[in-house]
Amino acid sequence: MSSFRLTQKEMKDLADRFPTPFLVVSLDKIEENYDFLRKYLPRVKVFYAMKSNPVMPILQKVAAIGANFDVASAGEMEILHSMGIPGSRMIYANPVKTPRGLDNAAEFGVKRFTFDDESEVAKIAAKVPGAEVLVRIRVVNQKAHVDLNTKFGVAPERAVQLLQLAEAAGLKPAGVCFHVGSQSLAAGAYEEALLVCRRIFDDAALLGMQLRYLDIGGGFPVPSSKGLPVDLASMMEAINHQLERLFPDTEIWAEPGRYICGTAVNLVTSIIGTKERNGAAWYVLDEGLYGSFSGVLFDHWDYEFEYFKGGRLRLSTFVGPSCDSIDVVRSDIMAPELSIGDHILVPNAGAYTLASATTFNGFALASMLVWEEQRNCRMETAVS
Repeated sequence: MSSFRLTQKEMKDLADRFPTPFLVVSLDKIEENYDFLRKYLPRVKVFYAMKSNPVMPILQKVAAIGANFDVASAGEMEILHSMGIPGSRMIYANPVKTPRGLDNAAEFGVKRFTFDDESEVAKIAAKVPGAEVLVRIRVVNQKAHVDLNTKFGVAPERAVQLLQLAEAAGLKPAGVCFHVGSQSLAAGAYEEALLVCRRIFDDAALLGMQLRYLDIGGGFPVPSSKGLPVDLASMMEAINHQLERLFPDTEIWAEPGRYICGTAVNLVTSIIGTKERNGAAWYVLDEGLYGSFSGVLFDHWDYEFEYFKGGRLRLSTFVGPSCDSIDVVRSDIMAPELSIGDHILVPNAGAYTLASATTFNGFALASMLVWEEQRNCRMETAVS
């Protein structure tokens, strides 16, 4: 899987025109990622997990290429509604719904929900009677980068019981969903979960419930600073083989977030200060943990740095601009000697960066540029 990556010249050209820090998104790469998934998982209907990156250019692109949306809150529904996206293209995939979220779902025509506990049944039935519901089951995947099953998912042996309770409340038992965890590096976790789901489908059928949908969640990996130690095409082919074998007549959904946007965005940040501490080089960046590097804390992400600079390597630590000592982006890594004003390119910065950034200490959020617009502008300027 390739990543969008600015060249040194492209980065410098943008940095000459825009103050750092800024993010650059390639909408062509967004579409390429979507097409890759559809090629190797051809039956999958994509619901983009907008929590990973909800900036407008990405949402507009995802909508234009035909994807649907995984929403987790009233606010996310409101954004999509303002764009003219109907509720029929959304699934309310947060297992616990807020009153405002359910009110918005009813108003905007969202009819599909996930749940993993009996306490949700009455809430959904009261606000959106007759809604379709998918029970979310807990799966085991100790190799996931971020385990999403500690907080979410019912034990598989209780799934059918929950669907029965939903049916008794006037809801429509529609399917099963799971999430193997973020940045999963093997098909095995999906394959095991699919076997469990097949048993649930069969047990539900014995009770007269014909389930229609299977939601395999997200978790498809992208490169980190260590690369991508898996053949993503082969991984998806293995998942697809199991889908064809076990669910030949079921509508398949997926909720990719990181996979769609992670490789499509570069961050450009600058050195604004240098220090010598305990015999090591310390560099202060104009972006930190409270900004686009928020994924260090919230997503356990290890960002790659591209310096475009040779020379002697030194033990180095990179920190953000805030007055908080926790604001350490990368520590004790080997890097060339850098100076104030030098730029650093950070590829694969699309997921859980700007989405979870704050304006703590009064530092503004990084701006977002669309690469295709900037490239076309540069070409038009060159021609004129």
